[in-house]
This record gives sequence, C-alpha cells and structure tokens, in this order.
Amino acid sequence: MDMERVRLPSTKKGRVQLEKESTKGSPMAKRGFGVRRNELEEKYFGEHDQKLLRAMRDEAAMKAKKAALKNAVGIADDELVEQLHELEMCHETVPALSLVPLIFVAWADGVVRPNERNVILAAADEEGLDEKHPCCDVLQRWLKDKPNPRLLEVWQRYVTQLSKTLDADTFQSLKEKALRRSRAVAKAAGGIFGLGNKITKAERAVLSRLEQAFG
Repeated sequence: MDMERVRLPSTKKGRVQLEKESTKGSPMAKRGFGVRRNELEEKYFGEHDQKLLRAMRDEAAMKAKKAALKNAVGIADDELVEQLHELEMCHETVPALSLVPLIFVAWADGVVRPNERNVILAAADEEGLDEKHPCCDVLQRWLKDKPNPRLLEVWQRYVTQLSKTLDADTFQSLKEKALRRSRAVAKAAGGIFGLGNKITKAERAVLSRLEQAFG
C-alpha cells in the first residue's frame, strides 16, 4: 500500500518564507512597530525642542550683550554697535577704543617696536586699564597681531558720533589727547637706526587719517 508523503520546505528560503507568513498581520508585531515608531517620534521632537530652547537662550543672551554694549558706548547707533560686536568688542572693552589710534600708528610700518609698545601701555595705564582690567586682553591681542582694518573704520564712525553728542570743549579735549598720544607713538620708533625724521611716511599717513576723523 502506497503511503502519501507530506513534503515540507527543507531549504533556508522555505524556512524564511514560513517565518514571514507566521508573523504577517500579527497584532503583536503591529503593536511593536507602533511603539517603536512612537519612541522615535518622541526622541526626534524632544531633541528638536531642546535645540529650539538653546537657540532661544542664545538669542536672548546675544540681545542682552548688545544692549550692554550699546549702553557702554553711549551712542544711539545700532549699526555701530553691531559692527563693534562683530569685532568682538563688549561693554567691558569699550574703553580700549581710546587706544585704537595709537595701535594703528604703531602698526603703520608693519611691526610694533618695543618703544611704541611702551608708549601705548603707558597711555592704557593713564586710562586706568591695568593688567586686571578686561581691556588688557584685547590690548595685548592688538599688540601681538595687527587688528582688522575695519576696526579703524569703526573707530572713525565712533568719533563722528561722539562729535554729535559731546559738547565742543569735551570733544576738542578728546581730539587733542588722541592726536598727542598718537604722535608720541610715531616718534617712539626713532626713525631708521634712531637717525633722521622720527616719523615715517606710513605713520604720517595714519596720523593724517586720524586728524580727518576728528574733523
């Protein structure tokens, strides 16, 4: 008597097919996928919310920093404040602006010489900007590496705005002090080997630009 044999899949492909069919449409599987999807969505939106919060905090901090800078400058010129901020100036380093003319005279010949450095540091000390003052780091950076040329342009705008807000005597006093100190820096280099004209052509060009800024 012939026996009818039942043939079962014996290949790997067959086993995989059976496993797929056994789980297809399973409520438990669907629930598992749903839970996983919810977890991923919660994680995504949670991270997104955190990024938004950080961005809001950063924006608030930036606005507060610019407001403090504007208050320290004492001039209602938002564009000037923005330019100073871009040059990494803050409310604590605004006093260093008084030394910008001296810095650019010192860098006129491409290098800051020891005597020029000493004159600038003496001027800083007169302004009360000692080693403990926040301006000290900015000043040391300007003495080590030539500042962005935009700094002088922004300083010129600053002076123009001061001419509109200060009384004539105060502005004149500011002008005389800035130019006197700048000339002292130019003379400090001592010319070539200490001989001849102590103020070079490049230094004269910067001094002329400073005088024009004051009008």
